[in-house]
Amino acid sequence: MSEKSSVFLAHVRQDSNGQWVEHLLDEHLHGVAALAESFAVTFKAGDWARLAGLWHDLGKYRTAFQRYIRGASGYDAHIETALGKVDHSTAGALYAMQRMKGLGRILAYLIAGHHAGLPDWQSAEAPASSLANRLNQADLLADALAAAPPTDILNAPLPISNPGGERDHALWIRLLFSCLVDADFLDTEQFMTPDKTAQRGRYPTLAELEPRFAAYMTGLTAKTDATAVNRMRALVLERCRNAAEQSPGLFSLTVPTGGGKTLASLAFALRHARQHGKRRILYVIPYTSIIEQTADMFRTAFGADAVLEHHSNFETEHETPRSRLACENWDAPLIVTTSVQFFESLFANRPSRTRKLHNILDSVVILDEAQLLPPDFLTPILRTIRELSRYYGVSFVLCTATQPDLSSRHGFDFSLKGLDDVREIVGDAAAVHELHDSLRRVELTLPADFQTPITWETLAAELQTHYRVLCIVDRRDDARVLHGLLPPDTVHLSGLMCGQHRSDVIAEIKQRLRNPNAPLRVISTQLVEAGVDLDFPVVYRALAGLDSIAQAAGRCNREGRCFNLGKAVVFVPPTEPPKGHLRQACQAGRQILQRRPPDPLAPALFTEYFQSLYWKKGAKQLDSKGILPLLKNDNRFEFSFRTAAERFQLIPEIQAPIIVQYGDNERLLAQLARSGDGLERKLLRQLQRYVVNIPRRVHQRLLAEGAIAERQPGVYVQVAPLYDSVLGLRVDNTPIAHYAPDDLIT
Repeated sequence: MSEKSSVFLAHVRQDSNGQWVEHLLDEHLHGVAALAESFAVTFKAGDWARLAGLWHDLGKYRTAFQRYIRGASGYDAHIETALGKVDHSTAGALYAMQRMKGLGRILAYLIAGHHAGLPDWQSAEAPASSLANRLNQADLLADALAAAPPTDILNAPLPISNPGGERDHALWIRLLFSCLVDADFLDTEQFMTPDKTAQRGRYPTLAELEPRFAAYMTGLTAKTDATAVNRMRALVLERCRNAAEQSPGLFSLTVPTGGGKTLASLAFALRHARQHGKRRILYVIPYTSIIEQTADMFRTAFGADAVLEHHSNFETEHETPRSRLACENWDAPLIVTTSVQFFESLFANRPSRTRKLHNILDSVVILDEAQLLPPDFLTPILRTIRELSRYYGVSFVLCTATQPDLSSRHGFDFSLKGLDDVREIVGDAAAVHELHDSLRRVELTLPADFQTPITWETLAAELQTHYRVLCIVDRRDDARVLHGLLPPDTVHLSGLMCGQHRSDVIAEIKQRLRNPNAPLRVISTQLVEAGVDLDFPVVYRALAGLDSIAQAAGRCNREGRCFNLGKAVVFVPPTEPPKGHLRQACQAGRQILQRRPPDPLAPALFTEYFQSLYWKKGAKQLDSKGILPLLKNDNRFEFSFRTAAERFQLIPEIQAPIIVQYGDNERLLAQLARSGDGLERKLLRQLQRYVVNIPRRVHQRLLAEGAIAERQPGVYVQVAPLYDSVLGLRVDNTPIAHYAPDDLIT
């Protein structure tokens, strides 16, 4: 045996001169242990993380692995080895069980899953990959121990901190897992690709961002007129800054649409972070139609170097090598991301999705448009928010014009453990109502008869009596039908248009709105409701949930330019809302509105509305995928991490993506066709702007007909003339989809 072969290797690489460089295994274990410990100190679990780091690669001491790494890498040309996986993660899990008995299961999950993902304890679907099954392979540990690993690694002190109590054990384990896998990634990266490590960090601190923001707000104020609306925005901003001094925890910011809540919430977050030593700010946004304009606003305020924008629709022109790396673990001070990315990461089991979790701790998280928290996952989301706030130093701001009632509710057949200690930033209920009255800019007109629908033809004729009008419906097909009954210059917006197409149209709408003499009629689905800065004198909204109606009204007379009040009209459409949440929301909204309250958008009505909506759903529908039972506290630590992650999917799998032909993306499509097996991440990010999601049944039919083609595994491209420059994707003029959360992005 050569001298080199007696050295235990974790990784090897060749330098620029072709010389082999060794990453010794004991150095790697100590390096990962130190990093993981530093991450977990944040939640007083450094001793657990350190031990996980020391033992995570014990399996690499096995003779089989050392032969593999030498042969597969070419480090030792004399070794012949079949290229294939060699289990190096089970041995450490077994050793944790040997040293720690029952509590060893905690580390066993982390170590066994640090490459493949946190496993289920037992799994009927994949029994071989369950942790219980893997812990039966005692020979793997015996092989590793036969190599006599260093005693300081094997005999490291056991943890003294207690993971028990009322804390969510499953979340605590996922956070520990995050510390381990991020440490493993970073230590390996430092050895294998040190140039990447050199590019990390160097972001401005939150302390440096605060004066930039102050300067931006000063300049903004100087350019605004002293209108009543702007005076109320200044008041909201002042209250946010004052409230930031309060102790960390749960907050709400209830501000009518157009009240400046985006910048005001950011002002709160910056001051709150400085006051209480928070490490970063996360701005979590539900829709594509909001995230891009919000991120652009933040870049204007702070500079492009300060904002990390992380979502699948992200414009590559803003991407840098440093930002790409920061997207992996969120080590930047200001992060703009999506609800899908944020919440799915919290319930994920894969290392690539979970490594960022420990960087959420000790932060300020702003949940924009909080009324859009997905009802089917509400109870597991609320439990996680409570845990992060109570035990992990996270301050949450529930930011919306239509604040949902998320307090605990208990009845004969209903129980919801909600958020009971939320502090409203603008003040008490009277202050919220006063703000609502001060910012009232719309008169809401209700249907004369809530049971009799209007015809599309009648509605189209009525819309044509208005010079400038926005009409919002729930269904993509409804938008298309109504648009077909209006003059050719009518604008259409729906999820059957790709993201780039929608962005282009929204930009066109904003441009036309700047010209007071330009006529403009727009037919849209819900995608313009939440947060899109449009300002029409007249808005029509199909009967829906009270929150949707209020959000639609927020696109009316937004800046208070109408001589009197803007006009928002609710109508009963000829089609019912789709089954599920939208129909239940519509029923709850109808119950309230048909009583004809004096102010249909009064803040107190939203409390009643959300209470009714959640009760209608029932407790089971608020955790429709059964996430909580899979992760409930269990002294035996028998969790189903993999299954929970698979079930916690905010974008339904009934939808399938197609890359469409739109605008000037022929170059990108040609590049995709030439890419072979080496599909570049940058190209995929660029093509994401041209994706439309459709039902899987329609997707399968189009594939069978040759209308779409699979250019790469799982990547489907439109090849037949299906895309309309106005209406988006068309399939033989047949209805292909009802409302779907097509604007949700990862």
